[in-house]
Amino acid sequence: MRILIAAAGSRGDVAPYTGLGAELRRAGHDVTIAATAAYAHLVHAAGLEFRGLPADTRGRGGGTGRRELMRTAAAFVTELGRGFADAVDDDTDLLLLSATTAPLGWHLSEATGIPSLGVYLQPTAPTGDFPPAVTGTRSLGRLANRAAGRFALHMVDRLYEQAAGELRDRLRLPPLSPSAMRRRQEQADWPVLHGFSTALVPRPADWRPGMKVVGTWWPHHEPAQPLPTELEDFLDAGPRPVLIGFGSMASGDGERLSEIAVRALRRAGLRGILQSGSAGLAADGDDDVLTIGDVPHAPLFPRLAAVVHHAGAGTSAAALRAGVPAVTVPVTGDQPFWAGRLAALGAATDPIPFPALTAERLADALHRAVNDRTYAEAASAAARHMATEDGVGQALKAIEELTGAG
Repeated sequence: MRILIAAAGSRGDVAPYTGLGAELRRAGHDVTIAATAAYAHLVHAAGLEFRGLPADTRGRGGGTGRRELMRTAAAFVTELGRGFADAVDDDTDLLLLSATTAPLGWHLSEATGIPSLGVYLQPTAPTGDFPPAVTGTRSLGRLANRAAGRFALHMVDRLYEQAAGELRDRLRLPPLSPSAMRRRQEQADWPVLHGFSTALVPRPADWRPGMKVVGTWWPHHEPAQPLPTELEDFLDAGPRPVLIGFGSMASGDGERLSEIAVRALRRAGLRGILQSGSAGLAADGDDDVLTIGDVPHAPLFPRLAAVVHHAGAGTSAAALRAGVPAVTVPVTGDQPFWAGRLAALGAATDPIPFPALTAERLADALHRAVNDRTYAEAASAAARHMATEDGVGQALKAIEELTGAG
């Protein structure tokens, strides 16, 4: 088949699909990933075709308040919708849609007749088991959790109103609201594969048919690719260090976060690695702290004492797979949800909300994560569970069963 994977958002919203796409390609399918230009190099490195989408999450303001996030998301979605139809050509046999692109892809599938399948990195369907991933971690009770889940989807549909309306006009489709389209898909049991581990989120029993949790899709990287020499030398020069990084979060906060990180490491008596990321973390003139750029998680994380991170879905899973305890500092979106999941497993300390981060709190959490063996033991137990899962293999099987392309 000629498969198009459409993904939009930050790096963590795109990178896992490079691993999924590479596995589909090995199985004989032609795979293209449509994403913003910033991630073209990730797609090409996986040996996949790239097609550009117009919207970019970078440079869209640093605020994390609910109202500002809604405004930013609405602008992003509207821009995405205006170029989304251009990503699909007549030769496409199957659309694989992320949670971000599905509310647009459904209309495209209707217009073209191309079948589609959900490939989600977060649980979005309402359930009594937990509240919506975007609202935090505290359970409201089963009935209220489900009600909150429906309300969260209603808010998502509002974000897509303009984009979906414009897209349907362009595709010469009759008017249909995003909420009506969503109901149509739910009633048809539109299939959704979820690329995360059941160690973190077991499949809720009250989900509708057609929804599966298959295991994590790991970003593609070449196993033979060595770590940078400077990093290898640092890892070999002393006790296992702690990695501190915030991925694509906290842009513009680099100086403050760097100071907090270095002070916390000194206070806890630990060696550290700062991963610069969008925040621009850096430590100069300190032999016990190394600054690095973009490095694959898979070969690095197992060699660490702990990971301090923003609790993005991908980083949370990577630390867990490595059997390494975590200290989470969630910033926004679904990050408090994943941070809560890690803490509930016992593989991470209680989350430190980003606005409440101080050197003292970070040092205390690091001391506990590194010295209390129960955190590493819980992470190792989860890692053993994750090792039994084959996320890309299960996805390939489900895709080929649904399409008859085996």
